[in-house]
Amino acid sequence: MKNMKKNSLLYILAGSIVTLASCADFLDTMPDNRAEVNTESKITNLLVSAYPSKTDVALTEMASDNAVDNGSRYSIEDKAQEEAYLWKDITSTGNDSPKSYWDACYNAIASANQALKAIEEMGNPANLQAQRGEALMCRAYGHFALANFFCLPYNPETAEHDLGIPYSDKPETEVAPSYQRGNMKDLYAKINEDIEEALPLVNDAIYKVPKYHFNKKAAYAFAARFNLYYKKLDNVIKYANVVLGAVPQKMLKNWYGIVIESGTPNWDNRVDAYINASDPANLLLLPVSSSWGYWGGPYNIGTRYGHSKDLCMVETGRAIGMWGNHQQLLPFKNVWGMDQKFAVGKIGGYFFYTDKVNGIGYRKNVILTFSADETLLCRAEAYALKGMLNEATVDINSWLSTHTRMFADPNKPTPGDVPLQVTTEEIVNFYKAIKCMPLDNSERTIKKEINPIGFTLAEGDQKEIIQCILHLRRIETIHEGLRWQDIKRYRIEISHNREGLTNDVLAADDPRRAFQLPADVISAGLEANPRNK
Repeated sequence: MKNMKKNSLLYILAGSIVTLASCADFLDTMPDNRAEVNTESKITNLLVSAYPSKTDVALTEMASDNAVDNGSRYSIEDKAQEEAYLWKDITSTGNDSPKSYWDACYNAIASANQALKAIEEMGNPANLQAQRGEALMCRAYGHFALANFFCLPYNPETAEHDLGIPYSDKPETEVAPSYQRGNMKDLYAKINEDIEEALPLVNDAIYKVPKYHFNKKAAYAFAARFNLYYKKLDNVIKYANVVLGAVPQKMLKNWYGIVIESGTPNWDNRVDAYINASDPANLLLLPVSSSWGYWGGPYNIGTRYGHSKDLCMVETGRAIGMWGNHQQLLPFKNVWGMDQKFAVGKIGGYFFYTDKVNGIGYRKNVILTFSADETLLCRAEAYALKGMLNEATVDINSWLSTHTRMFADPNKPTPGDVPLQVTTEEIVNFYKAIKCMPLDNSERTIKKEINPIGFTLAEGDQKEIIQCILHLRRIETIHEGLRWQDIKRYRIEISHNREGLTNDVLAADDPRRAFQLPADVISAGLEANPRNK
């Protein structure tokens, strides 16, 4: 085993540098190498490191249908990008790799566990209940993030047998503890237990910059998304209501202001506006070490696989929608980049220099992890799944009210222009008229066959409303990794084109929907995810 080491983590925009214990070997966190945590301020500072310092977005975007193969005349920068697109077991160990994400999540969980232990040893005092709530929420989120990446989606019919990941609920006291993966049923029950205990404890007052922590609205947004994946629909609605309030539009991103009122479009300005911590729509922002801002952004880097112009024009944000063409869809009114990758202004790449003279440093992104806009679509989906289609339509119209404008002249928007508003019947008729996209990609459309697990959908109105919500979610979360989760949750079959080869099809029951565990974790004794022979 390798020795423990100290890593410095730049906490971008929060304005502080913290030191946390980490290790090369999976889940080993020896207490004698930790600083003594015995005061309120030390616990509060420790929790800065209870959030993952890496992200899975680069890999999940490549694995989803938001990317195509542009051909061998274009290059990749890291083999992880290609391996993810081809749904191969990933051998890269860089920042954007399963190994880095696994380590980052369990390091975050270890910090949360250390904080919880310290609070317990101090007698669980009243003045540390908010910190306890944050630590529990971080522990739940770390395991949820790992499960979404390394496991199949939660299915109540098979959860007792589907492989989970180890749930770490206390600081380690052994050098080489024995772990078992467990199952998804137990894993989700433990995540749920932590969330439910944490929610009443979360208190924004302890944060200097609440949007970089599990503030109250971020915590409830997490609870809403988790319960959507958990298929607890009443809880989705209950928790989303806390986030959205009586008038959801007040919480949603002001796309008209960002796109139209801000004047001349500029990439850097658009990105800064998208991740602005003062925006009420932005609930949790996480700074991470990643090349995703460069691979997915408007740069001539990693151009072989990406969200191409052709894909964008027929499947995502520039395809014809209920609103008409992309000029009426505010987030996609402007895009940047090249034909190989069209980028929306939300994934800016930042570089932190450790040695400016020699050009040495780290690539950074700021990821919008939870937003009011995505939470609204979680609630709309829950309503639709419960058969409450009129309520789902109200939420769809709330989304349309901030994301669309029906311009009389798209080139000269005026104050009289208004957002699109639709009826349930209009939504159903629009999506019913669209053919599902064939797996040979011969005719790309915005609609794909869905094969839900753990629940059924009625043919007709309910299924078409869900198709609408999935379409809006794809637009809302472009470049943010959540499309991969929707593909998994609804067992959407997709195919990836490959230069010189037939398309590779990801079938509904394909085990590659769960990324493979890191090689060193498997070598340490954890069961690998199955693969078709």
